[in-house]
Order: sequence, then structure tokens, then C-alpha cells
Amino acid sequence: MTKLSPEDIEKKLLRFPEWVYENEAIHAEFEFENFKDCFSAMCRIAFECEALNHHPNWSNVYNVLSISLSTHDAGGVTDKDFKLAEAIESIVEEDEE
Repeated sequence: MTKLSPEDIEKKLLRFPEWVYENEAIHAEFEFENFKDCFSAMCRIAFECEALNHHPNWSNVYNVLSISLSTHDAGGVTDKDFKLAEAIESIVEEDEE
């Protein structure tokens, strides 16, 4: 995977308004109704991570999930991070319905 330039990252982020770029990673924070809903989303995201063989730095406190994505082998953000971000967005949007 090739590390993306900051300009390319900012362009790609236009499709992901919840995400910001800083410290060589893209970051987002999602708030859910309660802990159960947050943890349920995390479980579904975990399956996507395994399928893509790409794992986030993440944490949750009660109903808030914080996620940071970067490709460690490339030393920054790659298309792989945006593919996972897209899957995460799809899961989170599903929970909001």
C-alpha cells in the first residue's frame, strides 16, 4: 500500500464528513444511544476489520466510539484506511436508522 499525500487525504475526506486527518491518521468519533448499541456496532466493525485484515486503533467509553485509522506498514493513511472507513460509516449509518 502506498501512503497517500495530505492533499489526497483531504480530497477523500470530503466523502467522510465525520472524519478528520491529523497525526498521520484519520479519526472519527461516533455517539450511540447507549453502551449496548455502541458495543454492537464495534462487533460488526470487528468482522469488517478481519475481512479486510486491517485493524483500527479504537476505544469506547459508554456510548462513544473513537476510531483512528492508519496503515502502519506504510507509515500513514492509505486507500486501505478509506475502505475500512467506508465500511464503518455503513455500519454506523445502519444503527442510526
